[in-house]
Amino acid sequence: MAKSVGRLFKVFQRLRSLTLIKTLLSHPSTSSPVGTFVRTIAELPSPFMLKPRDFSLPNSSWGPEMMRLYEHYNSQCEVETEDGEKREGPWRRLPSYNRLLKYATGGLYLSKMIQSKARLFTRNIREPGAAFEYVLFANSEQKRCVAIFQVGHLLEGPPGHVHGGAIATMIDTVTGTQAALLCGPVVTANLNINYRSPIPLGSTVLVESSLDKTEGRKIFMSCKVTSTDGSKVHTETSVLFLSISISHLLF
Repeated sequence: MAKSVGRLFKVFQRLRSLTLIKTLLSHPSTSSPVGTFVRTIAELPSPFMLKPRDFSLPNSSWGPEMMRLYEHYNSQCEVETEDGEKREGPWRRLPSYNRLLKYATGGLYLSKMIQSKARLFTRNIREPGAAFEYVLFANSEQKRCVAIFQVGHLLEGPPGHVHGGAIATMIDTVTGTQAALLCGPVVTANLNINYRSPIPLGSTVLVESSLDKTEGRKIFMSCKVTSTDGSKVHTETSVLFLSISISHLLF
């Protein structure tokens, strides 16, 4: 009986994967490819899988400044008209999971064992508040993206301050997300960071990204990390992304 259930479970896994891949390749979205991509993944039915956890929602580790900024941007995701009706606001909160595509083939030589254990780098620590606590908001009209980033104690580099690699990870995450929302699947080609001032562990900062221009497959972005009141600049960054086919990510 247990073996039969196990085989049935694997069949459902393959069906979910094949259905998603065929849908993505035969019906690409023209307005927001990655937005549709992520929504499709999240909405796939499964009789055995629980709904994935959205890590961009508040948890007990979020400090007062993190919550204040979250509520500020979240309140602008839906606005009320003069007639009392609700409509979409200028900002949109982007959900965040620990896997982007759970059943992707992951390349010819990536084993099923590795795939089953793989986790998104910024979401692979279970202890709330220990590392990357962040939430992203996107403004399509302004072509901007803002991340509220609370720095955990496991991200230490210089004593009492954040490791430069952890800062680079967040910059790549925010700019890459915005580039993907605007242009579909992308890969980072160049990340040029000027570190201005260190970020203390436990603090909350803003990571703000904006589109500079596009040239064919090239997407040029700018990003800065600042204190929440904007009085201190921690980093300034220019980023180059290249658009790629979705098939490059799946096979």
